[in-house]
Amino acid sequence: MGATRRYRLAAGVGAAVLAAGTLTACGSGDQGITVNVYKYPQENFQAIVDSCNAKAGGRYNIVYNKLPREADGQREQMVRRLAAEDDSMDVLGLDVTWTAELAKAGWIREFTGSVKSQVENGTLKTPLETATYEGKLYGAPDNTNVQLLWYRSDLVPTPPKTWDEMISMAEALVAEGKPGQIVGQGKQYEGLVVLFNTLVKSNGGTILDENGTKAIVDDKAVEALEALKKLATSSAIDPSFSNAAEDNARLAMENGNAAFQLNWPYVYAAAQKKPEFAKNFKWAPYPTVSGDQAKVTVGGINYAVSNYTAHTDESFDAVLCLRGAESQKLAALKDGVPPTIEAVYDEPEMAEAYPMRDDILETLRNASVRPRTPAYQNVSTVISTILSPPASIDPQATADRLRQELQDALDSKGVLP
Repeated sequence: MGATRRYRLAAGVGAAVLAAGTLTACGSGDQGITVNVYKYPQENFQAIVDSCNAKAGGRYNIVYNKLPREADGQREQMVRRLAAEDDSMDVLGLDVTWTAELAKAGWIREFTGSVKSQVENGTLKTPLETATYEGKLYGAPDNTNVQLLWYRSDLVPTPPKTWDEMISMAEALVAEGKPGQIVGQGKQYEGLVVLFNTLVKSNGGTILDENGTKAIVDDKAVEALEALKKLATSSAIDPSFSNAAEDNARLAMENGNAAFQLNWPYVYAAAQKKPEFAKNFKWAPYPTVSGDQAKVTVGGINYAVSNYTAHTDESFDAVLCLRGAESQKLAALKDGVPPTIEAVYDEPEMAEAYPMRDDILETLRNASVRPRTPAYQNVSTVISTILSPPASIDPQATADRLRQELQDALDSKGVLP
């Protein structure tokens, strides 16, 4: 998942127990141990499950339980059932922003010993960071994601390397009456948080401290707000920017309105359905705000093991297979999700499906994570609310408000709805 949405629970734990009945599979039965995996709908995931079941050799049987497609629905079901200590949940497919919350609540198990070593071996550093809380590993990175700069080579022979250069080039095209707009995610949702976090990290700034307990929003973050304001008020910005999510940006460019797009790699496969457009649809590393390279915010999914599973060893074993190199390669080629195991990018078949794989891999090596805190859901809501619409940002005043309201969110008690 590139960017998650807002998450809010509508009912208490009691309702959760009733709702759980619609999804529950038996933990064990006549056919032996069942390992229940809960994950978003992934088209070719059952093939991965089947392969892992064959490798398990009858020691256990993995069952794929599909969660809702939207991230808010996924989190709602998992949080409710974990709060009810539901022991029918074994392996959980978690958005990268949920690690701290579930670990703090005591709902997921730490990866230790040889299992931890196997997860860490060959896995890219930044995805591993998303699975870590307070120095302990609570997840096994499955897939990841980073945004790139997409551009039209018939309008832009040489892609810009910096944020200011991108805006200047786009404005020059617009002034010439050409389709030079910049499109991206400016809507009040997680996509705006991802954009802001990328700008802050790329500029060397800080939103929260390392412990996720204190709001910092330093001077470098103020400069990032200035960069976001400059984009949002540019003559080249998409007029719908403040209401745009990923697909809005993709369609705006495919429809011939834009020269630049900030988006996830899935837009490449979508563009191939329009050959005339696709022949000029190119990519480049994300533009820098300062320094040599942008620190782009990662997305993705991590596998966690429920603290209430009755099958701990089997669940960890299943995770190692479900996120192994062979599984990640299949998911990358069939479902278009970038791997977290670096060696998979070297597989020959990856070249055709991911012609931009070198840029993805290089971006991942220098990527950034969103603020790690058990209060992330409230933190995200505060950021997206205060930054919307981006054109109204007053950098210093906005930073001061962010600092205060983020601290209020961090000081909330308990697991957040």
